[in-house]
Amino acid sequence: MAKSPPPDAHPLARGLGFWEATAVNVTQIVGAGVFATIPLILGVLPGAYALLAWLVAGVLILFDSMIWGELGAALPAAGGSYHFLLECYGRSTWGRLMAFLFVWQILISGPLEVGSGLVAAAQFSTGLSPEFKAFDAAHTRQFEVALSDEHKLGAAIGPARILGFGLGVLILVLLYREVATLGRLSVVFLVGVLGVIGWVLLEGAARFDPALAFELPSAADEQPEHFGLALGAGMGLAIYSYLGYYNVCYLGGEVRDPARTIPRSILVSSVAVVILFTLVQLAITGVVPWREAAAAKDNLTAEFMGRVRGPWAAAAVTVCLIGSCFASAFSGALGYSRVPFAAARNGHFFRWFGAVHPRHRIPHRALLLVGGMVLFWSFFSLETIITALIATRILEQFVAQVFAVILLRNRYPDRPRPWRMWLYPLPCVVALVGWGFVYASTGGLFIAIGAGTLVVGAVVFLVWARRRNDWPFRA
Repeated sequence: MAKSPPPDAHPLARGLGFWEATAVNVTQIVGAGVFATIPLILGVLPGAYALLAWLVAGVLILFDSMIWGELGAALPAAGGSYHFLLECYGRSTWGRLMAFLFVWQILISGPLEVGSGLVAAAQFSTGLSPEFKAFDAAHTRQFEVALSDEHKLGAAIGPARILGFGLGVLILVLLYREVATLGRLSVVFLVGVLGVIGWVLLEGAARFDPALAFELPSAADEQPEHFGLALGAGMGLAIYSYLGYYNVCYLGGEVRDPARTIPRSILVSSVAVVILFTLVQLAITGVVPWREAAAAKDNLTAEFMGRVRGPWAAAAVTVCLIGSCFASAFSGALGYSRVPFAAARNGHFFRWFGAVHPRHRIPHRALLLVGGMVLFWSFFSLETIITALIATRILEQFVAQVFAVILLRNRYPDRPRPWRMWLYPLPCVVALVGWGFVYASTGGLFIAIGAGTLVVGAVVFLVWARRRNDWPFRA
C-alpha cells in the first residue's frame, strides 16, 4: 500500500466565504426535510398542533446555534465536532475518547442523514406522472426486518430507488473538484431550493384558509394519547429537517475569516429556516386539510400543487423537489467527508483516509468512504432511519458539545474566543434540556440504540487504545 503524504504536503484550500458557507448550510437543511416530514409530523401531532413541533424545535436549534458558533469561531478546523471535542475535553486524555465516539457515530448517522435525502428523492419521483408511479410500484421489491412490535426496518429496490442511487453517484462526481468551485455550486443550489420554497409560499398565500391551517382535531381518538411524547416525536422529525445549520463547521479548515464567517452563517441559516419551514407548514395545510396532508406521505407537495395548478404543476414541483434533495445530499456529503479525514490526520482513524488530492486539494479518499456509505443507505426506508439517526447523534454530538463549550470557557480562559454566545449560560441549559427531552421521546428501542452505540463505541475505543498502548493505558 502506498504511503499517504505527510499532513502538510497538500493543505486544504480556504475557498468559502460568508455566502458560500451559508449556502452550504441552507442547501443541506432544505433538501427533502420539510417537504417529507410535514405528513409524518401531522401523524403524531394532528392539526395545528404540528406547528408546535416546528416552533419548539426551532427555539432549541437557535440556542444550539450559539454553541456551534462559539466553538466554530474558536476552533475552526476540518472535522467540526470531532475537533471541538478533542480540544475541549483534552487532546491527550478524555478528548481522545469523545472524539473517537463522535467519529464512531457520525460514520453511521452522517451517511444515514445524507442517504435519507436520496430516499426522499426516490419517493418524490413517483409524482412525476401516474404512469411512472404505476411502473415503479410494479417493479419494486420490498424487504422488511422487524426491530420491535412498533418499528420495522424496510428496504426496497426498484426504478425510483435506482434513480436515487444514480443521483448519489452524480453527487460524488461533482464533489471531486476544488472547494472554491464547490462553494459556487452551493450558491447555485441555494437559489434553486429557495425558489422551490418561494413557489410553495406564493401559491399557499394566494389561497390561504386560516380555518384549515389552524384547525385542531375534534374527535377524541384524534387527540395525542401522551401529548408530551407526541411533541418530542414531532420535534425529532422537525430537527431532522433542520439538521445542517452547522454544516460549515465540518469545513472549518476551508473557510475564509472563520472567526466571523462561521458564527454568522450558522445564525443566519438557523433563523431563516425556522421562519421558512413554519411558513411552509402553514402554506400547505392552509390549502390541503391536515387529515389529507397526513395521508399524502409519498409527495404531499405534488398533491398541494396539483390542487392549486393542476397536473403540470405537480410534475414541475416534483422535479424541483428532486433537485432540492440532490442539493441537500451534495452539501451533506461535502461536510461529512471532512470528519474521517480530520480524524485520520490526527491518528484517530485509518491514516490512509487522511490524504489530500494533490491537484484538487480535497480529502478525496474520505469523500469516497462517506459517499459509498451514503449510496448503501439510499435503499432503506425513510421514517425509521430518521428516528435512528437522531437518537444516535444526540448523546455523542449535541449533548457532548454543550459540556464542551463550558469546558472551553473554564479550562482555557485565556484562549481567544472571537465570538461569544449571547446570554451564557442560558443557551447551554436550554440546549441540554431540549436534547434530553427529544432523546427521551424517541422511545425505548431508539433510546437503547443511542445508548448502545455509545457503549459499543467506548468498548471499541478501549480495545483500540490498548493495542496502540495509548491513553488511558499510557500516561
